[in-house]
Amino acid sequence: MRDKTKLIHGYHAFDDETGASSIPIYQCSTFKQASIKDGQAYTYSRFGNPTRTALEEAVAVLENGKYATAFASGMGAISAVLLSFNQGDHLVMCKSIYGGTFQLVNEVMNRFGIEVTFVDETKLEEWEHAIRPNTRGLYLETPSNPLLSVTDIAGVAAIAKEHHLVTMIDNTFMTPQFQKPLALGVDVVIHSATKFINGHSDVVAGLVVTNDEDWHNQIKLQQKVLGGILGVEDCWLTMRGLKTMGLRMEQSARSAEKISHMLENHPVVQKVHYPGLPSHPGYEVHKRQAISGGAVLSFELASQEAVYTFADALQIPIAAVSLGGVESILSYPVTMSHACVPKEERDKQGVTEGLLRLSVGIEDTEDLIADLEQALAKVQIAVK
Repeated sequence: MRDKTKLIHGYHAFDDETGASSIPIYQCSTFKQASIKDGQAYTYSRFGNPTRTALEEAVAVLENGKYATAFASGMGAISAVLLSFNQGDHLVMCKSIYGGTFQLVNEVMNRFGIEVTFVDETKLEEWEHAIRPNTRGLYLETPSNPLLSVTDIAGVAAIAKEHHLVTMIDNTFMTPQFQKPLALGVDVVIHSATKFINGHSDVVAGLVVTNDEDWHNQIKLQQKVLGGILGVEDCWLTMRGLKTMGLRMEQSARSAEKISHMLENHPVVQKVHYPGLPSHPGYEVHKRQAISGGAVLSFELASQEAVYTFADALQIPIAAVSLGGVESILSYPVTMSHACVPKEERDKQGVTEGLLRLSVGIEDTEDLIADLEQALAKVQIAVK
């Protein structure tokens, strides 16, 4: 069964009891038990709920995994994974990383005595050299947010296996549609389902997928005891959204590729970050491990003043935090996704005041390009 068919038929997408064409929302906190002497599948919705189970089964199937766990946000999913480590453990992480993950590491995990070393994710030797006797895991995010840098997934997974370490990856940008990390040797896959999996900017959700039963049991425990469960309405909305993910991602990625070429050739744009561009330093690696450049790109203008002029002139993309909706979304990492990262660290990562991130929606490509071009023309006039 191919992916677009899996999105509709690859899991329990229909209600066995009534034949309903979508899984019902089981809006309950508790379940009537047949007997106080015996257990049963569902007892309390923090422990498990049929609507949430259906979503978890669906996402596991899409990632070709055995187990999935749904959380109340992408950060809830990331936190459940990273807080599974113990005091004294050491992790190696990519330096180009989502701001929320950076904040979790530096403001929470360090209080629990979990050490982290950041490396240049594009260099396999840096991953290898950062490993210590107390290292327990390697954490990837590829393509990264917001610079779209690319990590060799299979290469890092091979290093991890040689040293008996767990590998974790944030696969939000690519989704299971374009990149399947479990098949490349990764142990734990994380998604902010808020983004492309749901795809309609009306849900905040996170997912963790694995084939490792021990890791699944640990993540399930974190879900239960920390209470970061995804509500049943949001589970249902996410299942509704993922059914069209294949079509949405194809249109968005097709537009993103054309937009990236236009931006790369525009005199006002200093640099474009998009792994589907042959000029991208990670292009060949990305082509080996993903089937598309994806629907997100970032690009650099000369200054913050140019950024403001450009953003004010745009008419179609909305200016907003987040990404992955049916509408195109323009974000300014300095004041949005990476506002919690100190300026000195942002500068090290390359998150400059001239950097913008564009999540390309499903609008007509020609309309998007025309709008971007007219906004860039305003920048050109302002510069002159």
